[in-house]
Amino acid sequence: MTVPRPLTTEADLDAAIERSFTTAVVIFKHSETCGTSAYAREELQALAESNVAAGVYVVSVQRNRAISNALSKRFNLRHESPQVLLIRGGALAWHASHHRINGDELTAALQRTA
Repeated sequence: MTVPRPLTTEADLDAAIERSFTTAVVIFKHSETCGTSAYAREELQALAESNVAAGVYVVSVQRNRAISNALSKRFNLRHESPQVLLIRGGALAWHASHHRINGDELTAALQRTA
């Protein structure tokens, strides 16, 4: 079982992006005070538990705003939460936010970008 790993430092983020050169990396920007984000986190957790061949990470936007902002800047995305990013080869391959985050869409994105 893959457990979403927290990204709390720039070094963690750099390591996750480096990992994307060997396997897909999924990064979930989670708001701890949002019901939509709680639902999206359940979807991400189910994906992680399905033994998907991807590194799965989570960023708490309240606790790690600097990392959330760094993601937006590195991948030229407007900040949203919840938001999920699929990174391959150091580049943004797919992303979704709010109600567009679900296990089926993420699984399809992983397969399309393989």
